[in-house]
Formats: sequence, C-alpha cells, structure tokens
Amino acid sequence: MSKKVLYTLEYPVRCSPGILYEFLSSPSGLQEWFADGVDERDGVFIFSWDGTEEKADVIEAEENKLIRFHWHSQPKDEYFEFRIDRSEVTNQTILVISDFADKKDIKDQSQLWEYQVKDLFHRIGS
Repeated sequence: MSKKVLYTLEYPVRCSPGILYEFLSSPSGLQEWFADGVDERDGVFIFSWDGTEEKADVIEAEENKLIRFHWHSQPKDEYFEFRIDRSEVTNQTILVISDFADKKDIKDQSQLWEYQVKDLFHRIGS
C-alpha cells in the first residue's frame, strides 16, 4: 500500500476570520457545507454522508486561525486541516486546506475540495 502525501490548497475568501472559523470548527457550520450531518459528542466529531458515518478528533485548534482533525479510520500521522491566513500584500483572508491522499488521487481529491469550498463560499456570501 502506498503512503499518502500531504497536499495543500489555498482559497482567497471575502469574509472575516471569525465568521469563517465558525463554519470550519462548529458542527452547525460544518453541516452547512462539509457533510450531510455533523454532531459532536465528548470532543469527537461525527460526520455523516448518505447514511455512513466517519468520526474525527480535533487534534489542534487555535480560534480564528486553525483547526486540525484526525479521522479515526486513518493512520495517526494523517489529518485534515483548515487554516486561516492573511495575505500581507492585499490583507485578504486566505483559507488553506491541508489533507492527505495517494499521489494518484490528489487531482480528484482537490476537485472534491473545490466543490465543497464553493458551497462554503456560497453559504457565507463570499
């Protein structure tokens, strides 16, 4: 089995870091754009899509800047992360997504993120 590699995607967004962070870190915010359903019990996020569930722990969080999740079903060193940066040149908010995928699947995974981020931007009015 091939080892997955880390890749990152960046999206400029017209939204304050505080509002964006709410959509990236709360069950209600994530349910708006990321999954069909999101619940949190005892610090474990439960994401559901089409009747299947995936559980993830928050392994790092910094309000209005970063949230990193680890899927229970994935190796310990893999995660997905939402980071909120600010462009020094334009002062624009930048959403940076980091995730792991097999090299051959990065293009498909990136397209899936693109689709989901478009839905996120629609929800926040960006």
